[in-house]
Formats: sequence, C-alpha cells, structure tokens
Amino acid sequence: MKQKLAIVGVFLTAVALILFFATKSKAPPAGGEDAPQKGGDPQAKPLVAPDSKPEQITEISFVYSTEKQDWIQNAVAGFSQVQPGIKVTLIGKGSLEASAAILDGTLAPTLYSPADSLIANLLADDWTTKTGAKLYESDPAPLLLSPLVFAVWKDRADALTAKTDGVLTWKAIREAVISPKGWPAVGGKSSWGFVKLGQTDPTRSNSGLQALLSMSLEYYGKTSGLTVEDLLDEKYQRWIKDLERAVGKFEASTGTFMTDMIRFGPSKYDIALVYESLAVSQLENAQGRWGSLRLYYPPTTLWSDHPVMLLETKALTAAQREAGKLLVAYLRSTPVQSSALRFGFRPADPSVPMKVTEGPDPFAKLAQYGLSLELPAAAPAPDGAVVRNLLTMWSRVMAK
Repeated sequence: MKQKLAIVGVFLTAVALILFFATKSKAPPAGGEDAPQKGGDPQAKPLVAPDSKPEQITEISFVYSTEKQDWIQNAVAGFSQVQPGIKVTLIGKGSLEASAAILDGTLAPTLYSPADSLIANLLADDWTTKTGAKLYESDPAPLLLSPLVFAVWKDRADALTAKTDGVLTWKAIREAVISPKGWPAVGGKSSWGFVKLGQTDPTRSNSGLQALLSMSLEYYGKTSGLTVEDLLDEKYQRWIKDLERAVGKFEASTGTFMTDMIRFGPSKYDIALVYESLAVSQLENAQGRWGSLRLYYPPTTLWSDHPVMLLETKALTAAQREAGKLLVAYLRSTPVQSSALRFGFRPADPSVPMKVTEGPDPFAKLAQYGLSLELPAAAPAPDGAVVRNLLTMWSRVMAK
C-alpha cells in the first residue's frame, strides 16, 4: 500500500512540475512581451514587429526649389519606407524667395536645396556677412542637373542661326532686337514683327538670373572668371539693356511663360529661356500647334545643379544632423539618381548612365527636337559677391 502511495505521489509531483513550467513559458516577461528575461543575455535586443512604429521619431524639414517637386516627393516617399524613424516635412519654394526667408530667420530648415549653386553662393555670402558664421560646413552636393536652354519656334531659329552654323547666340538675338526693322533685320518675315523674348525676373527667379549670367559671359567671351569690375562697364550695361528690351514682361515663374508660349505660340513669345527639365515636360505638347518648337543650347552651358546643404543653425540637433545626412545619401544613391531621368532631369552622379531602364526615355524620344546629351563646356557658378552685384547692376540698368 505504501509503495502505491509513493508512486502516486511521484506522479502528482511530476504533473505539477510540468504544469508549472508550461505556465511559466507562456507568461509574458516583465516589461512587455519582448522584454529580455531576468538573468538572460544582457546584450539581447528586443524584437520589433515589422509593422510596429519606432520608439523615437526624428523630425527634419527640407526646403527645396519647386522645379524638382515631383522627383523630390517621389524620392522622399521611398526614403520614408526604409527610414520610418525619420519624419521629413517638405516645403517647396522658389529659390530666391526661400533664401531670403532663411536669411531673415522666417525659415530654418534642416536641409535646403535651391535650384542652382548661384543661389547657394549668394545665400552663403549674405549669411556670413550678417552673422559672421558659415551657413554650412561641407560643400553642397548636387542632386540633379538641368542646363539652361533656348526654346525657339523653328522658323525663328532658322533665321537667327543662318549665319552661325545652327548655333544660337545672344549676339544674333541682340541684332534682331535693336533693329527698328525687327525680324526682317535677320532674315525673318515682316509679319513676325519685333522679337519677343521670354525671361523671368532675375531678382525673383533663378532662370532669369542664369539668363543674365549667360548674356554676360557671352559679352566678355568668358566661360568663367566673371568679376565685379566687369559688371561696372557702361558699354556692357548698354548691351544687357538692349537685349532686355525684347522682354515684354519679366515673369516670376519659368513655368508660367513656358505654358503661355505653348498656349499662345509666337504671338506671345518667339524665344524663351527655360530649364531643360521644364522643356522636356512640355515639348511634345507644343508640336503641331504653332509649328515646331526646338531646343538650342547656349554656347556656354549653365547648370541648375540643385545643390543640397545641411544648414548649421542653432536649432540643429545631433539626431537631425544624422537624419539629414541619411536623406542626402539616399537622394544621391544610384537607384534614386537613375529615377531623375523619368522626370526630365540628368543625374548629378556622373557614374549613373543617361539611360532609362524602365519606361519611356524622354531624352531619346525628344532628340528630334534638339534635346542633346552632348553639351558645350559648362561655366562654374561665380561667387556670392559677383552674383549680388550682377543683380544690383540689372536693377539699376532696368530702372533707367
């Protein structure tokens, strides 16, 4: 009898132990279901469910020029998928407007990407003059490339390039502009009237500033090295004013007069100075409406290089600095750079081929209208002091 009781006791003890350990293995550990057990590996890291949100969110703001809005929004959406712990607030603004807001403290973004190094140099110079400090520590990295181009109705272009082997120059445009005969002075039809040039206001839009620089470089026969002294020459100033007489109204937006050029044809504009990326998006819409619209590249290439800079403001935290660097690295990664082609831009990374791997290739498709992969030598952006004096010169000359 005692032997049977002992066996039963052992059996009940075993059952109790099994139930105890089974219950313990199912119970959540203290501190949450993924917390490490006491006495376990002190280096063990909690597991995070794939759809869970990170415990800490780093918020950064990114002010960018509106020309690249579609590409930026598409790229940042992809970044947010791979970096859910970083929240990016996007603010699209014109480059000169955004720079003025940063300078006066209205805007204090983590990252800033104007359309052009012209604007970056101008802002950096103004910032140092105002604060005595540098606005950014390292040189801004370019995100995208888009050269300035002439968009011209083909019959007008044929008249302007008849003596220059198909190259469109400011000299030829000026010859037509200053003549009281208008277009007939360069072989055009009298029914065309006077030359109508589309250009933005250089004090309000980057493309207008680039147009002004393009005129200045051609006048002096330079591809670099424009100086403040160059801008003080009266003969040069008259030359600039002669050309600007062809502009009926200096618009604030490049897109505005590009749209009007297509809508109203040569009755509104014969020639327009636009970004190549904008022309790519509009070129096919123009064909057949008022004849053929063609692209011509100035003798010296001026790039909109869309530099991006991490602004060293007092509000910048260490976490924001690292988050900003991660976003810049992502935007300059090969897949994201390659995607620029679909939006009419050229990759800033020279190692990325100018070839679309998925979908239509706008550069191959629009080559028949003058779009070209091979461009003339490019001019570097002058320093901030030259840019500031270039704008001052223009304002003074046009006020006379």
